[in-house]
Amino acid sequence: MTSFFYRLGKDLSRNNIIYMMLLPVIAYYAIFQYGPMYGLQIAFKDFIPSKGFLGSPWVGIKHFEDFFGSIFFWRILGNTLLLSLYSLIFFFPAGIILALLLNELRSNKLKRAVQTISYMPHFISLVVIVGIMFDFLARDGLINNMMAFFNVDPIPFMRSAEWFRFLYISSEVWQNIGWSSIIYLAAVSNVNPTIYEAAHIDGANRWKQLWHVTIPGIMPTVTIMLILFIGKFMSVGFEKIILMYNPIIYETSDVIQTYVYRKGILEANFSYSAAVGLFNAVISFALLILANAIAKKLGETKLW
Repeated sequence: MTSFFYRLGKDLSRNNIIYMMLLPVIAYYAIFQYGPMYGLQIAFKDFIPSKGFLGSPWVGIKHFEDFFGSIFFWRILGNTLLLSLYSLIFFFPAGIILALLLNELRSNKLKRAVQTISYMPHFISLVVIVGIMFDFLARDGLINNMMAFFNVDPIPFMRSAEWFRFLYISSEVWQNIGWSSIIYLAAVSNVNPTIYEAAHIDGANRWKQLWHVTIPGIMPTVTIMLILFIGKFMSVGFEKIILMYNPIIYETSDVIQTYVYRKGILEANFSYSAAVGLFNAVISFALLILANAIAKKLGETKLW
């Protein structure tokens, strides 16, 4: 133990500048991520602000029982899982596919142009993105005007529950596909060029090189990103849903995080919303552990 602290002190002395650069990050997570976890105890109490965390009466798992017995439980759980599953199926591979396609382009000018165009939506505010959607998809918007030209009846896209999931996922892909491809482009650039040369000498065409060299070369990166994505599986894009949804489309748009927002902020039911949020966090943590364990068993790259 003494030798451990000696080595630690020596390392801190030698790399003190690096550790000082790390301090803001540690402070951020300590203050804004781990510090608020102290308040999770209100999930097991009937929280009364005037009495504080410690003075509020203990009620055990009452709020969890109320949530599991709620008529909204299966709806919000199903919506959360479906939106996350659609994101996994359509959004997660989109960045990988774009990176692979960009890597096959031989024209650097075209490649840079496509990259710039695909990155730009990521830097547009969500408020602006959703505002554009409302304008384009309104009854008298661009899309319905184009449909009217072909004698198609107008569709209230933003007020139709059946259209919400498609609009959410498609807008998510459009806005973030370019940004999510950056890390995969970096992984592709790290594949050893001599492997491509050897594959070419062996008679492998472009498609076979892609399938047998490029994809296996970026698979460790894909695995890590997939594990992290699954860790956020229950945390669907809260901000965009809040901006998009309304009571008319709660049937398909209401997810756990929006339910927590309504119960905790709008209705001031702090203990109940804390219990729902804790349930969501525990499921996310369990999925992260499971995904990492599966990756470890399959022999792929893992987080730990």
